[in-house]
This record gives sequence, C-alpha cells and structure tokens, in this order.
Amino acid sequence: MKRMIITMMTALIFCSAAVAQQVGNAPSLFTDMKATGVGDILTVLIVEQTSASNQAKTETNKKSSFDLDAGPGFGAWPLREIPSFGAAGDSKNESANEGKTSRSGSLTSQLAVKIVGLKSNGDLVIEGTRVLGINNDKEMLVLTGIVRPQDITPQNTVYSYQIADAQITYRGKGAAANGGKPGWIMRVLNWLF
Repeated sequence: MKRMIITMMTALIFCSAAVAQQVGNAPSLFTDMKATGVGDILTVLIVEQTSASNQAKTETNKKSSFDLDAGPGFGAWPLREIPSFGAAGDSKNESANEGKTSRSGSLTSQLAVKIVGLKSNGDLVIEGTRVLGINNDKEMLVLTGIVRPQDITPQNTVYSYQIADAQITYRGKGAAANGGKPGWIMRVLNWLF
C-alpha cells in the first residue's frame, strides 16, 4: 500500500513538471507575481500632496529736514529786522510692501501602468494612461517614470513617491473644465491691463 502511494506521488510530480515545461515560464506556487519584464503590468498607488508658501515684507522709512537762516537784514533799523534770506523744509518718504503666495494640491488615485523598458541596472521604465469620460467631460491621467524592482510590493503595487523622474499629468476637457476658465472678454482685459 505504501509503495503504491509513493508511486502515485512520484507520477504526479513528474506530470506537474512536464506540464510546467510545456507552458514555458510557468509561475511558481511559492513566489510572488511581480512585474519584472517589458509588457508586464504594475499598479501605481498615486498619493501626492504638495504645499508651498512664500512671504516677503519690505519696509522703507526716509526722513530729512533742513533749515537755513541768513540772519538779520542789512542797513538801518527797519531793514535790519527783515532777514536777507531764509528757507526751511521737511521731507518724509515711507513705503511698506508685503507679498504672500500660497499653493497646495492633492491627487489620490490608482493607475495600472505597463513596463515599456528596462534600464541597464535593472530598473523598470513605466508608462500608463487612463481616460475617464463622464457626461461629455473627459479626464486624463498620464504617468511615466522609473521604478526600482525592490520597491514593488508582493501585491504588485508601488507608491507614486517611490517613482524616479515621475511625471504625473491630470487634466480635464469639457464643460466642467471650461467652467473654471475666464471668458474671452476677461482674457483680453487681463492681457491689456
């Protein structure tokens, strides 16, 4: 009985090996399925938050004054009381300028990208696009960059902040996107003034 079980197990192992050989590079049951070659698909978890601010303040104060008196006039008593010449003046200049800029942005999404190339050091060149159409509006998300294989998780995902030379573009087209733009009259006025 033992001999029969051992024989059946051996036959099962040989059959599995033969099937794996016919399939070619069949995945192992004991390894993770990670994207490693050109054409493989990888999921990028886009978690981007940016915030920047700039503040400048300038204050200028300038004050000057002068007083010039030549003393009493010349000659006899009535002329002596009239000064020959004199001048006085004050000048004051103040300026206070303040500027402040603040900007923040956030983008959270998931995007499946394709490996389109391999670097000589083993890094993966990725590229992916997703177009979403809702009520005649189109939103497009485009991502390109370079990923290190060790940054890919066992779930075949990578975070966007782990991508080198990442270029993430998100743009919309349609009524919703055009609603935020000023009209042509306002654009002409802004251009002129």
